[in-house]
Order: sequence, then C-alpha cells, then structure tokens
Amino acid sequence: MSTTVTPGTGYDPGHAEHGADPTAPVTYGLLAEFATSDDMVQALRKATAAGYTHLDGYSPYPVGEAADALGFPKSEMGPVMFLGGLTGACAGFIMQYWSGTWGYSLNVGGRPYFSWPSFVPITFEMMVLTTALTGLFGLLAICGLPRYHHPLFGAKSFDRATKDRFFVCIEASDPKFQLDETRAFLNSLNPLSVEEVME
Repeated sequence: MSTTVTPGTGYDPGHAEHGADPTAPVTYGLLAEFATSDDMVQALRKATAAGYTHLDGYSPYPVGEAADALGFPKSEMGPVMFLGGLTGACAGFIMQYWSGTWGYSLNVGGRPYFSWPSFVPITFEMMVLTTALTGLFGLLAICGLPRYHHPLFGAKSFDRATKDRFFVCIEASDPKFQLDETRAFLNSLNPLSVEEVME
C-alpha cells in the first residue's frame, strides 16, 4: 500500500500525522527503461489502456507515436498567441487613433484626423511584437519553466535519455498509482529496468 503523495512539493501530510519526518523524501513515481522507441510506445499504450493518466515518455529524439499514445491534446499555444496578437493590434490601432484624433491632432496633407490606412503599418508591427512576446512567455508558463531541477534527474539511468534509452514514468500523483501494483505492471512490459524515483 503506497502513501498518499502531495505531488510536486516533496511533502507528505500523511507522514506528518503519524509522527514521521515531514521533510523525508516521498516517491515521485516509477521509471521504466526501454531499449527501443517501439518498446516505449507499446508501454505507453498499455499504460494508458490500463487507466494510468499521470505518465510521460522520454526519448533522445522526438517520437510522434509516443505523443499519440499519450493522447496529447492540441497545443494551447495557438489560442494564446492569437489573443496576444489581437490585443497588440488593437492596442496599436487605439494608440494611433487617440494620438492622431485627440491627443496631438495634426492636419497632414489635408487628410482627415482619423486616417486609418496610415495606421496599418504600426498596427501590424504591434501585432507581430505582442504575438512573439506572448508566444515566448506563454510557452514558458505552460511548460512550467524555468525549472532548474526535476526529480527524474536523480534517477541512476536517466542520463541515457539523451543518448540511447527510452523511458516511461508513471507518477505517484496518478489516482491509480499503487507502488507494488504499478511496479508489477511496469515489469510485465519487459523493461530493461524499473526504478523508484524520489522527490
């Protein structure tokens, strides 16, 4: 029977209630190592079919089938960047409208004060600028970056994730996670090794 884990904090309130050291490390998850990308993809498919939802795959290069096996939704970056660009374009247009019509109105060549065609270049440039900045900071926020340390960095074999090994990690925050049962499930997938990862 595994402990109740508060994910991402390294603190287990259940341990504190029973008089255990509240600063003692708790399980982050179980990490299974595979020799090929096909083995990793098959493991991910079987894990998702078994009902696990808090898991991820790690590989030296992108494996499209892994994302499909995990059921990744469409990226959130499209709507985020669209809203950022729309906000910038509107802000640029309104800024020019206010300054040209009310704040510092000038008669240039007999044109009307609200000469919207002349607003197009700045409106476009503001849209590009805010889209780029929204994409940068939105991606950092969605990915939870910057994060200087991850529990998987403490796993003995995980350094090969950038070389020649493929990994599947089922996190302890998964509702279905039970240490012994999940370990037995991962062992049934014929991995090279299964390692418990601590917070």
